[in-house]
Amino acid sequence: MKISNKIWACLIFTLLLGTSTQAQFFKKLTKKAEKAAQRTVENRVDKETSKKTDQVLDSILEPGSGGKQVPGNTPQNGELPNEENTTPSGTVKAGPQTIEVYSKFDYVPGDKPLFFDDFNDEFIGDFPSKWNTNGSGEVVTVGNIPGKWYAIANKSLTVPNLGTALPEDFTLEFDLKATNLTKNTSSQAVFRIYLSETSHLTTNESNALSVLSLCQYIPIGVKVDNYFKDDPSPIQNTMQQDLRDVFQEVVHVSIAVNKNRYRLWLNENKIVDLPQFIVQPDLINHVKFQVNGIDTQKNQEQVLISNLKIAEGGVDLRRKLLAEGKISTNGILFNSGSADILPQSMGIIRQISQVLNQDSSIKLNIVGHTDADGSDENNINLSKNRAEAVKNALVSVYGISADRLSSEGKGESVPVGDNSTAEGKAQNRRVEFIKL
Repeated sequence: MKISNKIWACLIFTLLLGTSTQAQFFKKLTKKAEKAAQRTVENRVDKETSKKTDQVLDSILEPGSGGKQVPGNTPQNGELPNEENTTPSGTVKAGPQTIEVYSKFDYVPGDKPLFFDDFNDEFIGDFPSKWNTNGSGEVVTVGNIPGKWYAIANKSLTVPNLGTALPEDFTLEFDLKATNLTKNTSSQAVFRIYLSETSHLTTNESNALSVLSLCQYIPIGVKVDNYFKDDPSPIQNTMQQDLRDVFQEVVHVSIAVNKNRYRLWLNENKIVDLPQFIVQPDLINHVKFQVNGIDTQKNQEQVLISNLKIAEGGVDLRRKLLAEGKISTNGILFNSGSADILPQSMGIIRQISQVLNQDSSIKLNIVGHTDADGSDENNINLSKNRAEAVKNALVSVYGISADRLSSEGKGESVPVGDNSTAEGKAQNRRVEFIKL
C-alpha cells in the first residue's frame, strides 16, 4: 500500500512537533531543578548565617560563653550595638535591648515636656480622647505586652492635640508595634510620620515626612521626603536597610529636630541624619501619623503606638550642669513600678558621664522622684532604687568611680506637675543630678 505525500508530511510534522514539545518540557524541568537547587543552597546559607550570627551575638552579650545560650539570659527585643548592627547589605539585626547595647546611643530627649500619652486613662475600645482622626482607631491591649495601645485604622491620618505649636528645637518619641506581619503583608504597608504646618487632617501642606516600611517580603527601609512652599529642591531619598526583624518586635522610635536638622533613631540605631531637612522651621508646628497598606480583616494586621512623648529641646544638659550645678530630667525612663532603666534612656546618662570624665573633681548626688501612684513608702523605696540604678549605670557602663557618686530618693514628696494627669505624672517621674 502506497502512502500519499500528504500523509508522509503529516507524520513527519507530528514527529517533529513531539520532539519539540519534549525538548521544551525537559528544558522547563531543568530550569525548575536549577531553581530548586538554588533555593536549597540559599536556605542552607541562611541557616548557617543565622547560626553564626547567633554565636557572635551570644559572645558579645555573654563573654566567655563560647557562643552558647546562657541560661536565664534569653534575648529580648532590641538590636546590636551601632558598630555591629549593619551588614554590608544594610541589614539591621534584632537583638536584646540592654543598657550596654545602648551605651553609645546619642539621643537626648527635650527637657520641657509638651505632650505625653500612654492611654492608661482611656477605656478599651474607645478612640483616645486627646487625638483626632479622619478615619478610625481604638485603645487596645496586646497579648502579654504591657500597657495600653492606640490601634490606628488603615488609611487613617491621626493627630495628637498638642494645644500649642512645636518649637524650633524639640524631640518626639514613642513605642511602635505592628502585629501579624508576614511575607503576605503588602509591600505598601507603611507607617508615616509627618511634621506638618497645621493640625488639619490633611497632608497637602508644608511638611517633613519619614515613611517606615512594614513590608516583610523584601527589605525597603525608611523613606524621607520634604515639601516646603518656597523650596526649589526638596529632599527625596530611601535609607535602604533591612528592618524586617526590627518591626517584628516593639520598636522605640526617637526623633530630634534642631531647627533645620532632623534625626531619627529606631531603637539605638540612627537611621536618618539630615542637616537641612527642615527648610522652614516656622512651618513645622504639628505632628501627624498615618497608616496605610495593612490588612486588619484578612491577616489581622494592626499598627499600634504608645508612650508618645513630645518635649521642647535645645538645652545641652552637660553645659547646664557645669553652669548651674544642677539639672533635672524626666528623660531617664524605667519599667513601670521598677528600677529597671529602659535602655533608650542611656543618651542622658552618657552625657552625665562625659561631664564627669571631663572634670575628675566633680562629685554628684543623684536624686530620684516618682509620681503619686502607690503608697508613700513604696514610692520612697522606688525612687531610692531608681537613683541607685542610675549610679550603677554610670559606674558599670561608663567607668565612673563609685566614690564620686551618691544617691537618694524623695518619692512623691516634691511634685513639679499635676499628679491627676498623665502629663503631670510624667513630669514628676524624674531624676536630678546635683553637684556636691
